[in-house]
Amino acid sequence: MQPGTLWGYTEAQIAQFGLTFGVGAFILYMLFIVFNLARESKAGRFGTFVLFMVLSFGMLGFLAKNLIQWLLGM
Repeated sequence: MQPGTLWGYTEAQIAQFGLTFGVGAFILYMLFIVFNLARESKAGRFGTFVLFMVLSFGMLGFLAKNLIQWLLGM
């Protein structure tokens, strides 16, 4: 085994995997929390829409960054 690798993967590859899938899983969990909050507070359709729009807006930036990087081939 070469120094700086773990099971044949470099530190950068492991970090990229963790960032992509770890943060993606965290985003899905946060969406579940927002949905649960809307359901328990009986927010209705418009209230649920507002909760998702406001509380999930930051996640859109992360997803847009990954999409732009994929489109530009970075």
